[in-house]
Amino acid sequence: MATTKPKKPDPTAKIADNKKASFNYFFEERYECGMVLEGWEVKAAREGKVQITDGYVLVRDGELFLMGCQINPLKQASTHVSPNALRTKKLLMAKADIKRLIGKVEQKGYTLVALNLHWKNGKIKCEVALAKGKADHDKRDTIKDREGKREVERAMKTRNR
Repeated sequence: MATTKPKKPDPTAKIADNKKASFNYFFEERYECGMVLEGWEVKAAREGKVQITDGYVLVRDGELFLMGCQINPLKQASTHVSPNALRTKKLLMAKADIKRLIGKVEQKGYTLVALNLHWKNGKIKCEVALAKGKADHDKRDTIKDREGKREVERAMKTRNR
């Protein structure tokens, strides 16, 4: 009787995506950061137990921290670990880049938003964007554009049949 190996996730795949971010913000610049995670968090990320919808980045004492990222522990987590799903995670980035970001975040209207978590060379990385909030009329334009594209795709699909 042959045993099958459990499938490993695609090493280049996204773990979690913040879909609300593109609706609520204009992105100026994007950066890739490393993350300080505990072992149970990495295991849970492999299983896809990550939610980053409300994720944002804070700057404290010249360091970046990811807030609002929820990593739900697995049921078979170790007994000696007390997992906290909403733990604040430290982001790793070059000091010069952090200083540049601090200067830009202090400007009016800019914030740092977590866009996604993904695998890179066997490590979990977080994509962070320097973003400016959208006004309500900009959000309505985004919805209008999305619906227009959807209608065009429907028309093309029915035309090709």
